[in-house]
Amino acid sequence: MSPIELFSLPFMQRALIAALLTGLAAPAIGTFLVQRRLALMGDGIGHVAVTGIALGLLTGASPVWTAVLVAVLGALLIELIRERGQTNGDVALALLFYGGLAGGIFLSGLGGQSAASLNTYLFGSLTTMSVSDVIATMVLATAVIALCLGLAPQLFAVAQDQEFARVAGLRVRAYNVLVAVLAAVSVTVAMRTVGLLLVSALMVVPVATSQQLTRSFRATIAAAMALGVLASVGGLVVATFASYKATVAPGPTIVLLALACYAVAWPIGIWTRHRARLREPFPTGEPDAHEACAEHPHDHGPGCGHLAVPHDDHVDYVHDGHRHAAHGSHYDEH
Repeated sequence: MSPIELFSLPFMQRALIAALLTGLAAPAIGTFLVQRRLALMGDGIGHVAVTGIALGLLTGASPVWTAVLVAVLGALLIELIRERGQTNGDVALALLFYGGLAGGIFLSGLGGQSAASLNTYLFGSLTTMSVSDVIATMVLATAVIALCLGLAPQLFAVAQDQEFARVAGLRVRAYNVLVAVLAAVSVTVAMRTVGLLLVSALMVVPVATSQQLTRSFRATIAAAMALGVLASVGGLVVATFASYKATVAPGPTIVLLALACYAVAWPIGIWTRHRARLREPFPTGEPDAHEACAEHPHDHGPGCGHLAVPHDDHVDYVHDGHRHAAHGSHYDEH
């Protein structure tokens, strides 16, 4: 069977649908994580989700939904620790890194599960997704995309400047919690595509690539989602064609393709920024004009401490809070 005919099979069609939705959802929420300098949050949540996977395997429940539950709880814990300032954000992530991964391996051992049972979630397994897995991916990914795009102005304001957002009347804590929850959901959506250990790459690398080529937030999130689809779907196609000559997994191929896009965009971004500086090396605009005033706080002279400022004939001006009386072409001490 040729690679083209292979995509007519149901399991490959399910893989394409999952790759498409993951490529859209992961960079959408990743844009706000990068804006908040929480690029490694996806890694921390991914390690916590390992415990959720092992819990599902141990209890016989769906690993996808147990991973969602545990990942959301882990994300809320990260946000709580970060907000309360009980410890540094990177320390909180490190604690969850180690605790989540160790807890998952421990629980899988209690349930008599082998390491192979976790590998499909740790490193991804697009081609083994069932119909129920695809349905869960569709529901979760659609929710993430809808909320990220629908609340993009509010989420951007909170991510950019929390004090400004608070003064503007936004509920900063609620939006921070929402970002954490959406990040947790995105991790579980992408775990069958690229795996929990590589999920952060699909959330961050397309965003970093789009930032090299765009100059506005809307263009950045749109380009990041487009690049995410290109990497996820393209990685699946490349892995499918390459599997005829070697054993190539889709997950690492997707991440390597995303990194290749960044490698191409990086010098282009440097060149375009350099060209922009050459076109407009200095800010443009007219200097501020003097404003007329009817009062004169004090007389200007050699001892007033102000630099000399030229004025036109018979016009009174205010400069730095002081009125200057101009008579002919002369300089007031200012």
